[in-house]
Amino acid sequence: MKSEVSPRVLVQFLGASGTVTGSKYLIHVDDHKILVDCGLFQGLKKLRLLNWEGIPTPIHEIDYVLLTHGHLDHCGYLPRLVKKGYDKTILGTEPTLNIAAIVLRDSAKIQEETARKANAEQFTIHSPAEPLYSVKDAEHTIEKFRPVEEGEWKDLFNGVSVRFQHVGHIIGASFIELDIHGKRYVFSGDVGRKNDWLLTDPKKPKRADVLFVESTYGDRIHPTDDPLLILQTHIQKTLERKGTVIIPCFAVERAQTIMYLLWKLKSSGQIMDVPMVMDSPMGGNVLDVFGRLVDSHVLKPDEFAQMKESFWIVQDIRETKLIVASNEPKIIVAGSGMLSGGRVLTYLERYLAKKETTIILSGFQAAGTRGRALLDGAKNLKIYGNYYPTRAEVYNMEVLSSHADQDELLDWLNEIESTPERVFIVHGEPQAADTFRRVLKDTYHWNAEIPELYQIVQL
Repeated sequence: MKSEVSPRVLVQFLGASGTVTGSKYLIHVDDHKILVDCGLFQGLKKLRLLNWEGIPTPIHEIDYVLLTHGHLDHCGYLPRLVKKGYDKTILGTEPTLNIAAIVLRDSAKIQEETARKANAEQFTIHSPAEPLYSVKDAEHTIEKFRPVEEGEWKDLFNGVSVRFQHVGHIIGASFIELDIHGKRYVFSGDVGRKNDWLLTDPKKPKRADVLFVESTYGDRIHPTDDPLLILQTHIQKTLERKGTVIIPCFAVERAQTIMYLLWKLKSSGQIMDVPMVMDSPMGGNVLDVFGRLVDSHVLKPDEFAQMKESFWIVQDIRETKLIVASNEPKIIVAGSGMLSGGRVLTYLERYLAKKETTIILSGFQAAGTRGRALLDGAKNLKIYGNYYPTRAEVYNMEVLSSHADQDELLDWLNEIESTPERVFIVHGEPQAADTFRRVLKDTYHWNAEIPELYQIVQL
């Protein structure tokens, strides 16, 4: 009697391995290849250079790309992939694809603008400087988006199906389950938190034969301070000395959360009545997604309308220049969250050296970013080739993290019915990943592995 041949399943770690950025996992299933996430490397120069090296597999052999969510470090490499020959389907939930379209257009535009500025002002070692991809590449990518229903299984090939389930973090974010010939492969994506201001609680996996779990905050517990009180304290102190508050924000979710909290403080009279500005075209477009996809978040329509009305939502760079030139106290919410680009840099050029200014960091700051440099006490920041002294007060608002901490990650895993055959800890800096490995062993007696970049593992 002829015995059945076990399917050949391999995974290659193309990103978020030993680092929190550039998420990409290539699954080889028999003669097929599936790419789970397609993120851009950010932060340290040695990581950013990897974006130019490409991925070590023939791109035309990839059959599907599956997106957990629309953050740049999970979808931002897609236009480069398409530019290099990918011409098939990209799957994600409807809000994820809406967000990814906004993020990719913005990323392409910033890269084009940065390259033009570098060439015009000659602060580049390349001649000429070029963007990683263009707006045209981004548009070609978006044409390949195909939405899937959250919570429903979709067949990909014979014996291979996929399901996207709500995981919090940002609007549309999912963990991905791949059923491959009877085995369940679970990719956590970025796990969100319970009691989020804007989203329902994450769903949990019930089964995972092979688990890929993030570890961004695997070595720490988030503070439990009241974010409203923190914002009120720092904002009021700054406004009383006639200063400007700058809150660098990720345009997706964090900007909307900050807007919601600021609206609550201002409408209740807990902070002074000064102009509140949301200066991120991408953040404004994300607001439109919130307005359209009302079932994907918890804000009531009247709350959403009042919140939006309380802000000057900037679209044109000429408006930015008017606001920067104004000496009146104000609150600025601007992208990007790690100060790696975007409108916030224009404000920093003017306000970083003013001791009346307060900069409130509101999210994770990856190694090598300007945000991390500020967090680590940098005396100067390099912006567009020039150095600016840091005299502003800097505060790190850790309590607003949209990533689950160590306890929350353990809680997210607590309904898995039996011990996974393999556990891979990804999307974490080395200390965070290794700490979470040991905690998993102590808590659930699971033996976890920390893969290296480009490692190939047979499953």
